Amino acid sequence: MAITYPNTYTMQSHKFTSPFYIFFLVLPTGISNGFVTVALPFLLTKNGFSVAATAGVIAWGLSANLWRFVWGPIIDISLSLRKWFWIGLLASTASLLLLCCIPFTLQDKPLLSLIVFVSQVAATLILLPVNGFMAKSIQEKDKGKASGFYQAGNLAGTGLGGGIGLWLATHYSIAMAGIVLCGVSLLVALVVLLIKDIACNKESTILHQVTAMGIDLLAMVKVPVALFVIVLILMPIGTGAMANLWSAVAGDWKADADTVVLVTGLLSGLISAVGCVAGGYIADRWGVWVAYLGSGATCALVTILMAAMPYQPIVYTVGVLAYAFTMGLIYAAFTAVILYAIGQRHVATKFSLLASLGNLPVVYMTAFNGWVHDKYNSKYMLIAEAAMGILFVLIFFVALKHMKRKNLVPAVVA
Repeated sequence: MAITYPNTYTMQSHKFTSPFYIFFLVLPTGISNGFVTVALPFLLTKNGFSVAATAGVIAWGLSANLWRFVWGPIIDISLSLRKWFWIGLLASTASLLLLCCIPFTLQDKPLLSLIVFVSQVAATLILLPVNGFMAKSIQEKDKGKASGFYQAGNLAGTGLGGGIGLWLATHYSIAMAGIVLCGVSLLVALVVLLIKDIACNKESTILHQVTAMGIDLLAMVKVPVALFVIVLILMPIGTGAMANLWSAVAGDWKADADTVVLVTGLLSGLISAVGCVAGGYIADRWGVWVAYLGSGATCALVTILMAAMPYQPIVYTVGVLAYAFTMGLIYAAFTAVILYAIGQRHVATKFSLLASLGNLPVVYMTAFNGWVHDKYNSKYMLIAEAAMGILFVLIFFVALKHMKRKNLVPAVVA
């Protein structure tokens, strides 16, 4: 999901950047995330980890996304964007390579969890300077294209890291997967050399940035509909948590490694990208509420249907891809509803805060799904996720109707 951070940088030149470059800059983050959420769960379960234990490792890694806004101000007031990009890239590739070289044993779970967390922190350090490049070096008329390439790069990277990473790990070795993925990440990152560097404004301070965040958040929660959105994105509606566990539970559908590689990696990335485009159209045509609640309900419906169908490879393939499409719908709706809530003032700060909060349901639902699977089975895991989603869709639908009757839902938030 696109995240923007406060701008305290100044351009060294008025040369604008091609939006297409953003696609390549985001790929390394997607590759790291894809390996952790697609390849790693499959490999862990094959090495004796339970689904709950696997989910715990993945959820711990994904929790890094909750804290992006914390180190955002540090990046804003210190080194240039290009330097921070290289720091994030080197930390990301080093941690990914280390992850592929340690034993996947239950005894090493604490170390494994730590490295996974560090790898995802490093991945966010790549995104922060990319957000800065998008805000400062892309022409206004091209920022929509840049946002599209941003999402596409993340999804394509997830497909590479998950699909190609798992294929290499199962056909050659986990170490080979790490070497190839790190090599690809470093290669595509060279595009940053084509972008004019942006130096920071050292007149700003961390205290100033943090204070501004607090003031913006307090002002925002005084608006009823903005507070409604904050609560909404914290609830388990269309979290897409199963996307982090499909490879771990593939055996329940008798899906082999090659099927998992193709379906959860490359094809899911492509289908999700199509869903993003469709979700954006729905939000523009029918509004953010229809897009968000409708996407959540659609995701729950797909999950229920998959739980009710026979446990066969074809059901796994169709179900995972349908789920991936709903994830694309939700990505677009999530961004649209945040943009609606933050209004026109202090956009960057408020967007970063809400986007960080929006990652919390993904973390707790990933852990919850793993717990339900091990206590019961995959069928009840899918039903539990769907039931929670439908319950909160209904709750917020009723609440939204009430707010509309009270005229608390403006067409545009000031």
